[in-house]
Amino acid sequence: MLAATLMAGCSKLPDPVPVDNPLVVILMYHRITAGEAGSLYERSAEQLESDLLYLREKNIRVIDFNELEAITAGEEELSTHAVVITFDDGDHSSYTLAMPLLKKYRMKATFFLWASKVGANSFLSWDEVEMMSSYSMDGGVRPFSFGSHTMSHQYLMTMKAALGGGEAFQAYLDEELGGSKVLIDRHIYGSVETLALPYGDGAGDPDITAAAQRHGYRFIRTSERDATSPASSNLYRLPSLPLLNDSEQELIGGYLGIE
Repeated sequence: MLAATLMAGCSKLPDPVPVDNPLVVILMYHRITAGEAGSLYERSAEQLESDLLYLREKNIRVIDFNELEAITAGEEELSTHAVVITFDDGDHSSYTLAMPLLKKYRMKATFFLWASKVGANSFLSWDEVEMMSSYSMDGGVRPFSFGSHTMSHQYLMTMKAALGGGEAFQAYLDEELGGSKVLIDRHIYGSVETLALPYGDGAGDPDITAAAQRHGYRFIRTSERDATSPASSNLYRLPSLPLLNDSEQELIGGYLGIE
């Protein structure tokens, strides 16, 4: 089994098999554990590696948000099913456990940072963010991008109700969305363009969408569970699939219609 895994990590990727009506699923991970996952939103490194192997075995293409945008705009063709790999919160395991596996299988991923927690215990440090952001594969491709999970990771709609909406809520969003973006931008290659809603709260809310656009975001990833059809996707309301400690790899194929 180990030999097969090592060969899978080093061998040439098979040519994708074209499919009718290809779909995209955004995979959502949280904390990765060295041993067995202990809570619902954890997933072990062994499970993550199995997920990545599943993508290879099923010829599922791994793309990033920019490629999804190009496909949606008709500037790039998607002939097979695809996934976008994401990690929420900025847990330190993104650096110690997830990144080595992504490097091994040469796969891209986006990491959403809980901006005010960077540098705190169990979270990524800014030095680690900078190292991940600057890493490049052959050809100069930087596979690891960073997005915002807001500044303080609060329920946005709860705060909207508490503040009564209006200018007070917009000022709050300026800090949560705008402030976190400015902070993260200081430490990464390029710029933050993707927002992941904390707890998935506020999907489709016009005030949140307008604030995201105002601060230069081009994508909002929600927690709504579904696949994305590039022909009709709303880049400011992208659904996702959480990979939990009890999720089977076949769930990914199920969302894509793969038997």
